Amino acid sequence: MAGKRKDKYAEAGVDIDAGNEFVKRIKPLVSKTFTPEVITDLGGFAGLFSLNRQGLKNPVLLASTDGVGTKLKIAFMMDVHHTVGIDLVAMSVNDIIVQGATPLFMLDYIATGKLDVKKSVKLIEGIVAGCKEAECSLIGGETAEMPDFYEEGEYDLAGFVVGIADKDKIIDGSSIEPGHQMIGIGSSGLHSNGYSLARRIFFQKLKMSVSDYVEEFGRTVGEELLEPTKIYVKMVKELTRDFPIHGMAHITGGGLIDNVPRIIPRRYQAVVNTSTWTPGPVFEYLRKAGKLSSEEMMRTFNNGIGLVMIVKKGDAEKVILRLKAMGESAIHIGEVKLRGKRKEPVRFIS
Repeated sequence: MAGKRKDKYAEAGVDIDAGNEFVKRIKPLVSKTFTPEVITDLGGFAGLFSLNRQGLKNPVLLASTDGVGTKLKIAFMMDVHHTVGIDLVAMSVNDIIVQGATPLFMLDYIATGKLDVKKSVKLIEGIVAGCKEAECSLIGGETAEMPDFYEEGEYDLAGFVVGIADKDKIIDGSSIEPGHQMIGIGSSGLHSNGYSLARRIFFQKLKMSVSDYVEEFGRTVGEELLEPTKIYVKMVKELTRDFPIHGMAHITGGGLIDNVPRIIPRRYQAVVNTSTWTPGPVFEYLRKAGKLSSEEMMRTFNNGIGLVMIVKKGDAEKVILRLKAMGESAIHIGEVKLRGKRKEPVRFIS
């Protein structure tokens, strides 16, 4: 009877055997991310993580969840799936490290109409690579096979990250003052935001394909758009160990316009000098082809700045030099000033 039930379920579109094979194949991959605190194996009902509070006076857990958005459409078009796994990790770990947290572990959620084991293993390979870069453990997840819910060959991703910080060392922007300097740290490209507009410009307006080579990019459209989101964990860990960082913002959806105000007290204004850096070629290409205004660009894309740090004036040059020594693109992009009445939280000058 059990065999017949399995066959009927498979006929309905859910292949339990494929799911079991998938778990079997990813176990050795996932185990590479385990730290000594992981006290479980993949396949249990829950992931177990022993919390190491050594050196923390008042530990606080920080958590974040995110996805990859319509960047997944590019992965479908290219039939390349490992890079979006890196994106999945980056989008969540970058959100907690800007508040001073150390990532501990991650869970993933993969939803698809019909499980493609080979393709899903590629996704996990990317997530594992991202977790290793972020120095966090992948301790579990869920793979949901939902027939008739997704188009053939398509899937969705979500990631959930938990980190830890000492309460007294949480970076929330409350210590930011006028005169503090803003440092922009380079992005690796579009990261995982603005893809609905980018896809419309490239594929609908310009009638391009993912295989079209673009001289300015030095590669194809698809390769440019699939460039993974930069993971800033190691860099932030080193800097926060040696310098007092008063605020950090991960520049995601909403760009500099919406993300910088999330860390600056309301009575202050971030004055950003856009002449201090040149966005990568993909941003200028989109601006011209889409006939986008400066405000649209600054609200939709990161424009070459993936993370913003706010430091004291006396520390700014030292922080920039340290970042450059680490191989990072770091630019002094502005400062914090008193806001005054009816002034926008972010003002752009050139």
